[in-house]
Amino acid sequence: MHGVFALGLAAALTATAAHAQVTEIYKCVDAKGRASYTNDKRETGGKKCELVTTQINVAPPQKSAARRPSGFPRESAAEANRARERQRGILEQELVGEQAALNKAREALAAQEAVRGGDERNYARVEERLQPYKDTVETHEKNIEALKRELNNLYR
Repeated sequence: MHGVFALGLAAALTATAAHAQVTEIYKCVDAKGRASYTNDKRETGGKKCELVTTQINVAPPQKSAARRPSGFPRESAAEANRARERQRGILEQELVGEQAALNKAREALAAQEAVRGGDERNYARVEERLQPYKDTVETHEKNIEALKRELNNLYR
């Protein structure tokens, strides 16, 4: 059933795509019982062979000589500058927000570091309790670094 579907699909794709090719893989057993695989139908003669799989290979379409169709809109230098300035503004707003979030996360971490519970006699428990706060601080620091990199790369 699957072989019939695959062959039908292969025929349909071959008709629609000029560069489609169907490859059939055969498993052959010789007189000594050794198995070999081939995709050449001629090598199956005189051997006990069965079709294992059918592959449909499609070559990507060739690129046309023209890069851009006629009448394709092109962005002017002024439009590109306006877009870059909008992007810079958005990045700067995100940076301000991340810096505020970092300050809050640092305050929360400092507040938690000042708290000592009676059940935390082991320092490992203190570290375990503080780790989510440290992770939050680290995340905001990484976000700030990424935003600064993005701002620096904006005009390259």
